[in-house]
This record gives sequence, C-alpha cells and structure tokens, in this order.
Amino acid sequence: MGDNNNLKGKVLLMGGVLGALTGLGIAYMLLQRSEQEGKEVRLTTGEGVRLGLLVLGLLRQVSELGEKKEKV
Repeated sequence: MGDNNNLKGKVLLMGGVLGALTGLGIAYMLLQRSEQEGKEVRLTTGEGVRLGLLVLGLLRQVSELGEKKEKV
C-alpha cells in the first residue's frame, strides 16, 4: 500500500514539474515574440480559444495513454 502512495506522489510531482516547465516555456516564447515585434504581449480571444482547445486535446491524448484499443 505504501509503494502505491509513493508512486502516486512521484507521478503527481513529475506532472507538476513538467506542467510548470511547459508553462514557463510558453511564456518565454510569447515574450520573445513580443520583443521581436516591439509590441506588448497580447492574446486575442481567438488565440485563447485555440490554445484552450489544444490543451484539452492534449489532456485527452494523455488520458488515453496505455489504454488498449479494441479491434473491431
């Protein structure tokens, strides 16, 4: 039982670290783009919606990892 809790903790910690690093990378890219264009960092509503849908798609793909596909 203790090993299972230890594994859960490691998985949650790793997921949190990866999520934070991904977020920092995206923020860095946005800042770089805005500096190159000489503009403020702005996301339009359309860009926000697209980004949200991409994140949802990514979460769906991750949730399906390891699932066995049934052959029809």
